[in-house]
Amino acid sequence: MLNFQNNQLTGMIPADLGNLNKLKRLSLSGNELTGEIPADLGGLSNLEKLWLYNNQLTGEIPAALGNLNNLKVLHLQNNQLTGTIPAALVKILDLKY
Repeated sequence: MLNFQNNQLTGMIPADLGNLNKLKRLSLSGNELTGEIPADLGGLSNLEKLWLYNNQLTGEIPAALGNLNNLKVLHLQNNQLTGTIPAALVKILDLKY
């Protein structure tokens, strides 16, 4: 688990986090992160829980997150995201919103 929740982090989410393919849980919520969610996070094949809520993230939710077949929990609320939920993400049947 990588937990940087409520640490007053600023800037963008590093795309390099997508290289941590054994990671199961990632929490970056409650910070001041900006920019788009990197599509590279779709490479986290073992990820089960992703918390990015309460930031200032913008843009659309990357369709690449639909590659996260083990994802069970996804929290993106309280950001400035636009667009629709990608169809690939909706197909993850066990996902809890």
